[in-house]
Amino acid sequence: MELKLKKYKEQLQDWPQEGHHIMAQYDDEKIIVYQSYRKEIGEFAIKNQYFGGAFSLERMTWIKPNFLWMMYRNGWGTKEGQEYVLAIHLKMDAFKRYLENAVYSTYNDRLEITREEWQNQVKESSVRLQWDPDHDPFGGKLERRAIQIGLRNDFIKTFAKEDIILIEDISDFVNEQYQFVLNNDVESLMIPEEKPLLFDDENLNKKLRLK
Repeated sequence: MELKLKKYKEQLQDWPQEGHHIMAQYDDEKIIVYQSYRKEIGEFAIKNQYFGGAFSLERMTWIKPNFLWMMYRNGWGTKEGQEYVLAIHLKMDAFKRYLENAVYSTYNDRLEITREEWQNQVKESSVRLQWDPDHDPFGGKLERRAIQIGLRNDFIKTFAKEDIILIEDISDFVNEQYQFVLNNDVESLMIPEEKPLLFDDENLNKKLRLK
């Protein structure tokens, strides 16, 4: 694996406890996002290093840069149809482009536009943005918010192929670490090293509620 790993307990000391944060493993060139699929889609992606075959370009696909939030959603790779856990090394400029074009999936007053304007934006946009409660390794809900991004139309087409640097199958790693979770052995739990992501573009940070 090319993922950089670090003990969960060590990282916990440095992580923000609340607020909206894109927790991720990244550098200037790339960011890691996670998805889970059934075997047929996962095997195709690993072998060919792009998404095709049974992967649908017609449905919205959701990417998650936060490892533990992905583990919450896929039950550490135990949920049916989510056994293949993939770490997708994505071009940072592509990830930023998604967010620049994203529209919030639910309306609230902080958007500073009318509900009607928001509804029109949703219809026209091919990228959805959603903040959900982050979770600890045991599925406990946290104050901190985790991001997920939904892609469709032209965005899913570029995501599926040219935006990708590398696709890694991390299913075995996930299963190994899940054993520590089941045994309540937090001291031994290793996860990808993550830190909050902030952009140079202050308008984008403001749109995303990042601080």
